[in-house]
Amino acid sequence: MPELDLTATSADLTRAVCDIPSVSGDEASLADAIEAAVARYPHLEVTRDGDTLVARTDTGKAQRVVIAGHIDTVPINGNVPTRNIEQDGEPYIWGRGTVDMKSGLAVQLKLAAELVDPRVDLTWMWYDHEEVDAASNGLNRLSQNRPDLFVGDFAILGEPSNGQVEGGCNGTLRAVVRTHGVRAHSARSWIGENAIHAAAPVLARLAEYRPRDVAVEGLVYREGLNAVRIGGGVAGNVVPDLCEVEVNYRFAPNHTVAQAADHVRNVFEGFEVEITDAAAGARPGLDAPLAQEFLAAVGAEPRPKYGWTDVARFSALGIPAVNYGPGDALLAHHDEERVPIAQIEAVEQGLRAWLSPR
Repeated sequence: MPELDLTATSADLTRAVCDIPSVSGDEASLADAIEAAVARYPHLEVTRDGDTLVARTDTGKAQRVVIAGHIDTVPINGNVPTRNIEQDGEPYIWGRGTVDMKSGLAVQLKLAAELVDPRVDLTWMWYDHEEVDAASNGLNRLSQNRPDLFVGDFAILGEPSNGQVEGGCNGTLRAVVRTHGVRAHSARSWIGENAIHAAAPVLARLAEYRPRDVAVEGLVYREGLNAVRIGGGVAGNVVPDLCEVEVNYRFAPNHTVAQAADHVRNVFEGFEVEITDAAAGARPGLDAPLAQEFLAAVGAEPRPKYGWTDVARFSALGIPAVNYGPGDALLAHHDEERVPIAQIEAVEQGLRAWLSPR
């Protein structure tokens, strides 16, 4: 079993965790290594649920902060093992997972071992299956199996945010818009009705759609409505009787899933619309006292998170949550995924400055 040295630098630890492959569904080796590493520290109470690890301090502090991150990655494409590179004179670590989100994971592991008596009690959560469907998400499973662990006054998710603080997140909704027709031989197309042709107004409405900018608690979230898939047709000589356009709606966190669904149905009024998947967003929660202390300690100007992240799970439980981690989200899942070492160190220093006893 590979071993992790939690006394190593956060950069070296980033390379170590990235070099243990953990594509979604194959996280056991990394989970085993994390469990063995944190079990050496008596100040941590360690719980395992599948390939999700939880490590808690219990010092009797009045407040508790949850700090979480996922241990899985998207598939590897020749970018493991990692290597050190230089770009514009700045040192980087290159390879799968360096951005999303094993550099953040490395910082968390190092601080979990180091902070024996933090200023607040800490619950560290490192979970599996984040990069796949929500039903498999380790954090979701843990919340069902061990809801008692989801107690906290504030939460931080180590998703890549360029070392800045990104509050809350947009919600996301997927829907299928269908048009129907009548099959016929394409040589006698006037006998039938072409369902693909009937979808032209659906695409026109999408092309004409203007996304809204929505202010929520001082942050401005940009929405979006886009076609992400289109399908129809049964053979090269048959007029199709069905066409499906799948759309994805990213909506501001002041809207409920029901409101988002109503909006999509209104946009495509007159067409058959099936909502196939949806997840609510998360309000920024930056007015919480702990959030204000955190922002002051790391010296960050909060920004909105446009993508959906697991901060929404904490928000739904009434725990204010933010995204804070090294790495540029634009490079997440990219074959040239890479993270500046200085950013890893800055996030480590920011968290340590906030969490260390005063």
